[in-house]
Amino acid sequence: MSITLDLQPDVEQELLAQAAARGLSLSEFLKVIITREVNVSSQSSPSRTGQDLIDASAKVRGLFTDEEIDALFSRAPSSARPVDFE
Repeated sequence: MSITLDLQPDVEQELLAQAAARGLSLSEFLKVIITREVNVSSQSSPSRTGQDLIDASAKVRGLFTDEEIDALFSRAPSSARPVDFE
C-alpha cells in the first residue's frame, strides 16, 4: 500500500533526523512507527532484537556526561562492619 502525506517542513525534518539516527530510510522508519502503533499481533511481527533498546536509548543519548551517569548509578558505600571469623 502506498500513502502520500503532506507534512509540515519541521515535522518532515524531525522524522528524517530520527530515521537517520537509527540508520533507516524515512520509509522504513515510518513503517516501524505505523506497525508499532496499530499493534500488529506478535505472530506476524519479527522477533525482537536489541534494536528496540538502542532506539529507546537514542532519545536520551548525550543528555548526560559519563561522569554524571557514573554518579547516578554508582554503588552506595558499604555500611557493613568488618567480620572476624577467628
